[in-house]
Amino acid sequence: MSATDVIAMFGAVATFLFGMSTMTDGLEKLSSGRLESILERLTSNVFKSVLLGALVTGLIQSSAATTVMCVGFVNAGIMKLRQTVGIIMGANIGTTVTAQLLSLGDISSDNLFLSLLKPQVLGPILATIGIIFYMFINSGRKKCVGQIVLGLGLLFIGMKTLESTVAPLQELPQFREMFVAFSNPFLGVLVGALVTALIQSSSASMGILQAMSSTGVVTFNIAIPLIMGQNIGTCITALLSGIGASKNAKRTACLHLLFNVIGTLFFLVVLYVGNAIFHFPFWHDVLNRSSIANLHLGFNVCCTALLLPFNRQLVFLVEHIIPGDADQREVSVLDERFLSSPSLALEKCHDAVVQMGHFAQENYRLAVELLDHYDGKKLECLNETETALDKLESTLDNYLVRLSDHSLSAEDSAKVSELLHTLSDFERIGDYSVNLSETAAIVHDRGMTFSPAAKAELNAMTSAVDETIDKAIDSYTQRSRELALEVEPIEEVVDLMRDELRSRHIERLKDGKCTVELGTQYLELLINLERISDHCSNIALYIVRETAAKDSLIRTDSHAYMHALHHGEDKEFDDMFQFYRTKYYAPIEKPLD
Repeated sequence: MSATDVIAMFGAVATFLFGMSTMTDGLEKLSSGRLESILERLTSNVFKSVLLGALVTGLIQSSAATTVMCVGFVNAGIMKLRQTVGIIMGANIGTTVTAQLLSLGDISSDNLFLSLLKPQVLGPILATIGIIFYMFINSGRKKCVGQIVLGLGLLFIGMKTLESTVAPLQELPQFREMFVAFSNPFLGVLVGALVTALIQSSSASMGILQAMSSTGVVTFNIAIPLIMGQNIGTCITALLSGIGASKNAKRTACLHLLFNVIGTLFFLVVLYVGNAIFHFPFWHDVLNRSSIANLHLGFNVCCTALLLPFNRQLVFLVEHIIPGDADQREVSVLDERFLSSPSLALEKCHDAVVQMGHFAQENYRLAVELLDHYDGKKLECLNETETALDKLESTLDNYLVRLSDHSLSAEDSAKVSELLHTLSDFERIGDYSVNLSETAAIVHDRGMTFSPAAKAELNAMTSAVDETIDKAIDSYTQRSRELALEVEPIEEVVDLMRDELRSRHIERLKDGKCTVELGTQYLELLINLERISDHCSNIALYIVRETAAKDSLIRTDSHAYMHALHHGEDKEFDDMFQFYRTKYYAPIEKPLD
């Protein structure tokens, strides 16, 4: 091969991989999250999960993407580890669709229709149609369709170009010797895994192998280890997505790897021992594109059939490979059937919002603990809970919007609005808690330490904010006016503490008792703590509004009532404010030396 041929070969591989990536991205965009919703719900039994995994992967053409979805759902607490087993097995079957499409190149017929299906003809046609849709049509869905068709066209063009560039290789003895070396099962599996891990797509590496089959050197005993290795290599994407995720999310990624490794080891032993005894007549048969595609499909179907009855044992095994308590988040389930009964749906949504509140409170307390004693495991737990909190917020938001499309009474419509605002407040409390944890990490990583005075001030303020969160959640859970009215006085004390402590810290900076870097982190903590208390005040206000029209003790205009509280015009408020001022502010009112 000349240097020009080598450059052309790399260009063909690049075109092929870009086509694969473009098509997969378009398919994922076109799904618009619907596939994720299907995966979440239709996993009641393992057999249904296999079909579901195969269908979803066949549609988006990426077993890695399907597995990454599962890792994300487990990390968010939407799915349990055992629910992902069937989906992962089915994903391996679904990813074989691309190889079947590429096998169209083996069509040999003078029929006009069939000749149009050949890659050298179909590729340019699809690419032309796709680029027209992608470049000149602004509609979102049609643009995605154009991207898919364009990607498929580039896939065929890259495939055909690659075949043309590797054709001269069949005359090189070195090339044949290299492929013969892949008949060593361990080397073949290793090379297949490494190439697939590098390009992060078993479908793409399978297409490259199919292109190589045009040289006539790809035999059964060479192809089978490479195909097995490709299945193992595609696990790299899921393994990478599991970094920093929950323990069960890591186990999900490991489950994908374990499934492919066990299947590979079993069938390597069966095939090579079987050949040593029976001398299979097909062992040295040359394979074409269709044969490779069918071999890929057959291997994955056989692996699934072999290991599906042992799905519980696989979960047990992976739990021992990654030991420890998973502390999985159980997230409230919002069933589609509840939508036909708005009152029941609203009750379930209220329960889910309360759960969000408890998640946010748990993360706040973890963040405060990190400020006192930094612990990487606590930070990991906080991040797991934040993921569940974000997923629950998104699910609830979509569910309530769909509920709004139904005929609702004025009272139910007001309830939907309140729930949307409340879940947003709880989600923001979670975000500010993450900010606190990030500050704790910065202080720890840079070896900085707050002065005793600053620590005492922070402890007082974090305790006040903790009680604010506690009362806000309790008032919302119980729909209690009395508890809701206690939130605002504490929030006012927190505001007072923020202003005073900020002034004190600025004085410490001026006196050189604190560094600018540490001072910046201290002020960030004060800002985030005060904003958390603000969101608690918002939540309490919703309860005040709800009870304003029902209780004569509260002004009908709840905004006017809260205004009165802020200006000390209500004796009950003033008494509570003085109580909490004495409890939290008085102990640090005199600056510590």
